[in-house]
Amino acid sequence: MRLRSIVALLFALIVTGAVFAVEPPKERLICECLFHSYSLYIADADGKNEHPLLPGTGSNYNASFSADGRWIIFTSERSGSAEIYRVHPDGSALERLTHDPSFNDQGTLSPDGKTLAFVSSREGGTANIWLLDLATGHTINLTKSSAGNFRPSWSPDGRWIAFSSDRNTRLIRYLRPAGGQAWERMQLTSIYIVRRDGTGLRRLTQLDGIAGSPKWSPDGRHLVYYEVSDVKERHEARGEGHARIVALDLRTDTVRPVSAGKVFDDSPQYLRDGEVAYLAAVQDNGIERFRLAYSSGRQSSPRAIKNPSWTPDGASVVYHRLENPQLPWAQRLPTRDSRYELIGGRPFDASQTLAFTSSGDRFFYVPGNPMTRIEEAALDDPVAQTVFDTGDPKRRIGSVSLSPDQRELAVEIGPYMERPPLPGELGFVGVDGVHFHKAIGGGDSNGFPSYSPDGSSLVYRVLGSQRGLRILSVHDGKDRVLTRGWDNFPTWSRHGDRIAFTRLKNNEFDIYTIHPDGSDLRQLTHSHGTDAHPVWSPDGRWLAFVSGRRGFKDESIFMDANQPYGEVFVMRADGSDVRQVTDNRYEELILAWLPAIPGQ
Repeated sequence: MRLRSIVALLFALIVTGAVFAVEPPKERLICECLFHSYSLYIADADGKNEHPLLPGTGSNYNASFSADGRWIIFTSERSGSAEIYRVHPDGSALERLTHDPSFNDQGTLSPDGKTLAFVSSREGGTANIWLLDLATGHTINLTKSSAGNFRPSWSPDGRWIAFSSDRNTRLIRYLRPAGGQAWERMQLTSIYIVRRDGTGLRRLTQLDGIAGSPKWSPDGRHLVYYEVSDVKERHEARGEGHARIVALDLRTDTVRPVSAGKVFDDSPQYLRDGEVAYLAAVQDNGIERFRLAYSSGRQSSPRAIKNPSWTPDGASVVYHRLENPQLPWAQRLPTRDSRYELIGGRPFDASQTLAFTSSGDRFFYVPGNPMTRIEEAALDDPVAQTVFDTGDPKRRIGSVSLSPDQRELAVEIGPYMERPPLPGELGFVGVDGVHFHKAIGGGDSNGFPSYSPDGSSLVYRVLGSQRGLRILSVHDGKDRVLTRGWDNFPTWSRHGDRIAFTRLKNNEFDIYTIHPDGSDLRQLTHSHGTDAHPVWSPDGRWLAFVSGRRGFKDESIFMDANQPYGEVFVMRADGSDVRQVTDNRYEELILAWLPAIPGQ
């Protein structure tokens, strides 16, 4: 009887996973994350008496004052992913308000202080405006849109919420001034209002422009916001020009200018006396800085700040400032899928490509400016050694690939990242850096090489007049055409049977695979967001890639780049079972997929 009981107990424990439950090793993804670190500061309206709001823990940004001035709501990454917190203006009573592994940002309290409106990508992946009842913890999706919805603002009576959205707008790909389509999409936004119960949705501005960050007047009769008339020029200037502050009369739909808009004006806000405060850009000895500006004409001295928010009486202002901390050598980044470990840090911050050894313990990379060197290092050791240096700042290294025997590197050298593309060389250098010999050069831009598993061939891309993918025989230097099209970022599978790459077709970037002989072309992704930079898993059964399918997380005018999107995804080699790995306000670039470490 006793023996049968023990056997039954063991069986039950095994079935439930309570015995011998071993977590599988995490898949390790190496990534360049265009990460920015921010700190919050509080100051008087004229910018004087500035001091940090909180000790420097994590990245803190996008702060707003409560209607009574007792709380500052802000976003922080101190716990990993972006979450909403609140704190008193003296830095006391810090409290976390959201608890979700998705992206949470741009929080603002209702006038009665009982409800938080904020932007979140939970339940669907795109940026929607959610309401959180602080007493019960109950949340509702207010906007329920597959597009992006941003910067919520409560009406003084708490019945309405104004916000910006890129819903129903045209998808326009950015055209570079020198010619050619780019990765970036140009974001168009309009101003909307909606009741707090989700009814009464109304669009207030045109669809073909940029309008954002609405704020209510104290009497609830006006909205102040910024608008941009020349969308293309705004994107080329990276937010430096052609925005102005305007006020809309909700009763008559008439608009009047508040600022001249000769440079960059944003973050508008009504103060209690009817004055409008905002942020205006100026050139200070050739460096772009910002002034706290007011419709009355007063302004502060220039400073490097973003996204100010004033107390209702205008006496104090809180804002964030971009910090430039030394990145760790190799750091674990937040993921929304526990099966994957994301590794970023200093050596990957400026690397378009890097090459790991087969064991995954050492790698070759190209440090940032002037991008003339190849260095070798280890994940657990920040001491790197230079393997090769072109010795010429005009001969920059764009990408590298390590041969399967780990004796040689295929290297792209030329005026990298020039637009339009200029001629570049593709060659080889020993891992000891002793020699370099050119394999391909001349009138085209040749790059992003990837070795076949047997080391006999290289696939690479051409950006010149004969755009497409080519395969080069390492032994005799002969090459052949694989594809003809807007194709880039080729990578050979571990089994040698397929090559993955990115193709621009019908104004969309997607992931494709093809046999090395040019047969069996397959399109794996079909999203309306950009899919690019595929990387094979060590077993060749999966692909990691970067995608903009979830859209913008914020008004792009508030970001530090033209492309504040691009999450890491993983899918099977046939395009099925797509999994989202990251969810944040930054753009990632997937660089490598390392073998999992047993026992971890």
